[in-house]
Amino acid sequence: MAEAHVITIRDPLWDTVRLDPVAVRILDSAAFQRLRYIRQLGLAYLVYPGATHTRFDHAVGVYHLAQRALAVLSEESRPGAIDEVERRLVPLAGLLHDIGHYPYSHALEELEEAKIPGHHEALVGRFLADPDVRSALEEVAPDGPARIEALIRGRSSSPLQGLVSGSLDLDKIEYLKRDARFCGVPYGEVDVDRLLSALALLEDPATGRIEVGVREKGVAALESLLFSKYQMFRNVYWHHAVRAATAMYKRIVVDALEAGLVDPEELVGRTDEALLFLLEARAAEGARDETKAAAAARVGRWVEALRLRRLPKRAAEVVAAELDGRDVGSWLITDSPLKRRVEDRLAQELGVGPGEAFLDYPEKSAMFGLNLLVERRGGEVIRLGPGGQAGLMGLPRVADELYRTARVLRLFVLGERRVVEPAALARLARLSPESLVERLEDPTPLLGPGRR
Repeated sequence: MAEAHVITIRDPLWDTVRLDPVAVRILDSAAFQRLRYIRQLGLAYLVYPGATHTRFDHAVGVYHLAQRALAVLSEESRPGAIDEVERRLVPLAGLLHDIGHYPYSHALEELEEAKIPGHHEALVGRFLADPDVRSALEEVAPDGPARIEALIRGRSSSPLQGLVSGSLDLDKIEYLKRDARFCGVPYGEVDVDRLLSALALLEDPATGRIEVGVREKGVAALESLLFSKYQMFRNVYWHHAVRAATAMYKRIVVDALEAGLVDPEELVGRTDEALLFLLEARAAEGARDETKAAAAARVGRWVEALRLRRLPKRAAEVVAAELDGRDVGSWLITDSPLKRRVEDRLAQELGVGPGEAFLDYPEKSAMFGLNLLVERRGGEVIRLGPGGQAGLMGLPRVADELYRTARVLRLFVLGERRVVEPAALARLARLSPESLVERLEDPTPLLGPGRR
């Protein structure tokens, strides 16, 4: 292997990014190069044509921000406060934090846990075991891979943990700005310079532990970050056509898994297009097998529809704020067998084929999660949580309302547009799993009066 050296990358967001020799070795590994072919925003490019940026771009950006954050903390902290090995590992953790992602990013993590091998962070250890990645990290420290994994999974005791996973982690800052730039929307603006300049290592008054926190001068920038996140979820990540494409993609994969066309382990380590090609090939093979023919035909047909942007259309939608969130049936949250039964029943009622109706109610309960130390101007250190604090931060106190405004329950249907009264969809959503099972045994339409 050729000796690695410092390189610079021209990035459209951060201008010049310098990578040290260890980072270059990781960058050149096959495990990391795969991220060039996983779109950061999954299927959002079908709505925002510029959203073709990748996990590779984003990971390099997080590495860059980590270097900048550590430069600030090193200047502001007493000599020796930051362990030199951790100072080298934290940017590498930022570089590697997404290495375990599935094709099309987060979509498959919305499936039932039993359907996939695990969340992308739970898979990170597999990719850190790649010989090229492992040897690069071991050059920094013999236990480098284990320490990196702990940082990425939020399990490290390092004072610098918060830069990699937490309320203030650099991943959020990076993706909000990058996603907004490439989608061409004005919602992701964050005052990065102000936020980074306010970082400090603070002592938790309750435990005495040292953590990454923020000085009070950075609180306004932190509020802008939280509000930017809300705007991006409402306008980009949960855009109705993005969610329609995501629902269809998940159904393709679930049908392929349940028909035995693919194995769960085959979802790991693939790129976006590689998985679609695999699904197409397996669907063609399965079409010749009587036991798999129906599912294989659907998978093949839907993959083609996804490629051609023939997406399901909205039949009805209800904003979460119009539902009592506590009364929404738990069956609606994950892609469970019960939810599939409901969708198939709805497809029958709406006159479309099996599997051609999709219920979508995305969840991100930690959207406004906040748990970090703040140093007041008088020197007092407090912990800022979801409720905020009078005179310091008001946004978390309205976080629930913002979340309920961004979150929308939708019924999508393939083919010709159908229209369902939102009230009928809301009534269905409020059924408990037990009531729903009873209703499924009853021939009375699930949607009840109001459908046309």
